[in-house]
Amino acid sequence: MALRGASRRTYTWIAAHTPWSAWARRNTAFSVAAIPAALPVVLGLVALAATPDRTPLPLLLVLALRPLLTLLQRSRLRTLLGVHVPPVVREHPWNSAPGLAERLRSEATWRQYGYHLLIGPSAAVAGAVVVLGWTVAVAATTVYAWEWMFPADGWLPGSPASSYYDLITATGLLALLATPCVAALTTRLDAAAATALLGPNRARELERRVEDLAESRAGVLDAADLERRRIERDLHDGAQQRLVSLAMNLGIARATLPDLPPEARAVIDEAHREAKEAIEELNDLVRGLHPAVLEDRGLDAALSGIAARAPLPVELTVELTRRPGPTVEAVAYFVVSEALANVAKHARAAHCRVHVASVPGPRGDLLRVVVTDDGAGGADPAGGTGLVGLRKRVGSVDGTLSINSPLGGPTVITVELPCGP
Repeated sequence: MALRGASRRTYTWIAAHTPWSAWARRNTAFSVAAIPAALPVVLGLVALAATPDRTPLPLLLVLALRPLLTLLQRSRLRTLLGVHVPPVVREHPWNSAPGLAERLRSEATWRQYGYHLLIGPSAAVAGAVVVLGWTVAVAATTVYAWEWMFPADGWLPGSPASSYYDLITATGLLALLATPCVAALTTRLDAAAATALLGPNRARELERRVEDLAESRAGVLDAADLERRRIERDLHDGAQQRLVSLAMNLGIARATLPDLPPEARAVIDEAHREAKEAIEELNDLVRGLHPAVLEDRGLDAALSGIAARAPLPVELTVELTRRPGPTVEAVAYFVVSEALANVAKHARAAHCRVHVASVPGPRGDLLRVVVTDDGAGGADPAGGTGLVGLRKRVGSVDGTLSINSPLGGPTVITVELPCGP
């Protein structure tokens, strides 16, 4: 069964690559189309060589035709091969002084000149070879159809003409099989060169794309941070104030209505306790979103509040040469908050140390956050301890996170966040 499938695939491949197949016609058309596309360059070079005083006028005319020749070659690629070569994006129009200076300095311009002066004429020669190959193949293969044109006594003395017909036919068959392969090779090389030389520099385009994506991501992060601040303000000024008012009213009702039945007093006490717990949970939620102290007083004050509320002793050290950006501050706050929560839940530690400092980096200052505890160790990012979310949050600003947590402790979490130049 496998052999039958392999035979079918072989037959399909042979049928798709015969001299009369669409593959052969497409490659032949593309190779032959290189001849008129390169004709202005070839004529200009011939005129330059034939001019006695070697005047550069023909060459200057060819150089002036670069935009038109580039459009022609791109059209040939798009029409015959379906290959789209994007144009080079320019900041200034060509008919202005900055535009001309930009084009003269651009390496894309000189890559296009290299294609038109070297690859284009070479592709035209290859296209002529393909035309000659098809001509020889067709003429030699059909030699018996027009043998009457040869003299009956042969081409050479003492040899009849018919003695050469079989050799000519065999040569034609070989040319019939070889010419499509030559056309395919010419097409592949020409298309690869045109894609690399006529379009924009791929490395530059990737760099520009990465820069655009970095700017877009920074904008998304800033927008998300602003949205978190808005939600924090709405919760603080809206729902939180309503809960505080409700708790106060319940407290007043409990104090001013001493003759209530025990069942009603129990309901009021339960509602008052639930309201205070809701206020406390809402305070924790607001602090987790974006604490107001972080925006008003900076990272040092915000981390001091986290350390004071931690269920274990926390030694906090903050050494900043300058204040980081709001997004980096929010990520650092989240890192310390989540790390201390993990220590309290999983580490069984008696003491924790948090060190935050500005350090120099290869591309500007870095904000380094180191959280160390003396717990049991063995922290695993795959264990569901919140470290996966921590790594994603750090990676959102191109930061790095490393965890060193051998069994028996201590556990050291190191985070470095870029602060920019």
